[in-house]
Amino acid sequence: MQLRSLRAAVSATASLAAVAGFMAVMAAPSPARADEGMWTFDNFPIQTVNDKYGTRIDQAWLDRVRNAAVRIQGCSASFVSDEGLILTNWHCVVGCSQELSSPEQDYVKNGFLTANREEEKRCPGQTAEVLVDIVDVTDRVLGAGAGLEGAAFNAARTAETNNIQTEACAGDAKFSCQVISFYRGGRYAMYKFRKYDDVRLVFAPENQAAFFGGDPDNFNFPRYALDAGFLRAYEDGQPVATPNFLKWNPNPPKEGDVTFVAGNPGSTSRLLTMSQLERLRDQQLPVTLIQNSELRGRLLEYSLTGDEAKRLSFDPIFGLENSFKVFYGQQGALTDPAFMGAKREAETELRARVAADPSLVQQIGDPWGELERVQATARDLFLPVRQLEQAAGGGSTLYAMARSIVRASKDTTMTDARRARLVAMVGAETPIATDMEEIRLRYWLSKTREYLTVDNPQVKALLGRESPEGLADRLISNTRMGDAAFRAQAAAMTTAQLAEADPLLAFVIANDDAAKAIGDRWAAEVNAPTARAAEKVAQARFAVYGANLYPDATFSLRLSYGQVAGWTYRGVTVPPFTYMGGLYERATGAEPFNAAQAFIDNESRVNKDTVFDFTSTNDIIGGNSGSPVINADGEVIGAAFDGNIHSLGGSYGYDGELNRTVTVSTAAITEALRNIYPQPRLLEELGVR
Repeated sequence: MQLRSLRAAVSATASLAAVAGFMAVMAAPSPARADEGMWTFDNFPIQTVNDKYGTRIDQAWLDRVRNAAVRIQGCSASFVSDEGLILTNWHCVVGCSQELSSPEQDYVKNGFLTANREEEKRCPGQTAEVLVDIVDVTDRVLGAGAGLEGAAFNAARTAETNNIQTEACAGDAKFSCQVISFYRGGRYAMYKFRKYDDVRLVFAPENQAAFFGGDPDNFNFPRYALDAGFLRAYEDGQPVATPNFLKWNPNPPKEGDVTFVAGNPGSTSRLLTMSQLERLRDQQLPVTLIQNSELRGRLLEYSLTGDEAKRLSFDPIFGLENSFKVFYGQQGALTDPAFMGAKREAETELRARVAADPSLVQQIGDPWGELERVQATARDLFLPVRQLEQAAGGGSTLYAMARSIVRASKDTTMTDARRARLVAMVGAETPIATDMEEIRLRYWLSKTREYLTVDNPQVKALLGRESPEGLADRLISNTRMGDAAFRAQAAAMTTAQLAEADPLLAFVIANDDAAKAIGDRWAAEVNAPTARAAEKVAQARFAVYGANLYPDATFSLRLSYGQVAGWTYRGVTVPPFTYMGGLYERATGAEPFNAAQAFIDNESRVNKDTVFDFTSTNDIIGGNSGSPVINADGEVIGAAFDGNIHSLGGSYGYDGELNRTVTVSTAAITEALRNIYPQPRLLEELGVR
């Protein structure tokens, strides 16, 4: 999930319009100012932080934090005990809560509480990864593509990347290895992770406690959200021994205290060129906003049809509403003249300094011109590749698994080990709501017809003589893909056998060649030349500004630094803390401002002076959800779950005066575990008396 946060007195609409202007101060690509930066652990500015905040951070401190930081599916987390206990956000485990739920027992609505280890339940598909090694492989990756173009370039890079990953993990299933691009291709590193596949849900509060205020409060502050959850890593049926963990500090921070956030920010685009930003602004973001808005409307309409529909659609709607605000904020940044003007000025400065160095010009040529030409191609290919390949299926789980099986059946290079992993993945028991599947498939088919037009050959091939609604109903009603045992069998079939075995598989087979063809064109004509040109831009940045730069986010482990602080905007000062008593004052009894039942039942026991949520100047983005917020002593003092309204354009820039991280405090989590959802065994494990 993305992160979310503004004072109720400040208009969200006015704030969104101003987001980009506030961040124009950081547009120039000089070394990071203020508390800006999502730094890699092998290039963290230790001296800068120690000089600014009077801390004593050293390599040993960094290593302890790195070994306690955890990457889970789409989110961040941390070990907080020596028995594999993991702290993250509720919204990072709500998918698990929903998958474990049933019409009779709704763990999203009622919360998930455990009295002992035996009651901890495995989260389908969840993993926990700890970064154990970083190796620079830039020369190997860049060398693999030397002198090649298009598909040949992509193939050579992919082959070398796979070789590096295979060598690093050496066939040990306990590890996963990933070659990650940094600085838009200026550097490559192999990240090796210790991986745990058995991750179980330990604790999750009621959704109304974790997401009090709902979408209106999302990306705003003050907040009164207990957005926290606990998982546990297991191996061989036993909790994992984790001697590297963050000590739990149940006390709230003070204003001005230094804070560190260790997590996996998903993606930023601060190093994109003007031509790339303009295409995002003019094409990609508008289409994404329009389509997400319509899908949200369809799911909201479905949610009103009954209690079970409301339960099943809760998490998808939550995700859509959250991402819609993110994209809206990004669009606001890219349509702000001041922000784009500052970006253009920064690019002009860099290009001028490159032009003044003949040897550098000879080395890199004109990568900005190359990227401008690529954008013209991207504009032509974007809608077909989006509808037929990138967004195919509209988010349908059944369609996605069917396509994975079909493509595996045609892959002549697939090893037995990869086939076994596919069988295990698609053969896992996964709750699937057929109503939701049909809504998503129907939506995708109708939007593909709308955007590519009725007479498009691929649209004709998709629909034949059927309507999007009729086709979606026929495929979902008759497919056997909802049966995990059938999926496992299908993963071992030939393409011809698949076509005979199931209508959804047959549908994918009939249309997959065209989808893959447009995907291959995008890879060869957009991705490959973009990668080559971006590498040259990165070389220019290194040559002009040096190596003291942080890279764009890539869902890889980073560390940001900052301090507990509020902010002032248009004369309104927003304090950095909320208190648990404020929730009861804010509650109206009507959704989404109705207090959770456990909070109501235990109001007399709650210490209302406990710090609930707080804000800090840390630089974060989506993917940082669940990241531990750490004090100078290396203790965890909260879990980051949001950003304020001014951070919505954070993909493109950071403003230390206004951008804020929003965190649920360990003080509030401790109070909840003690007096709202009594969990004495967790408190004992956390070392809290």
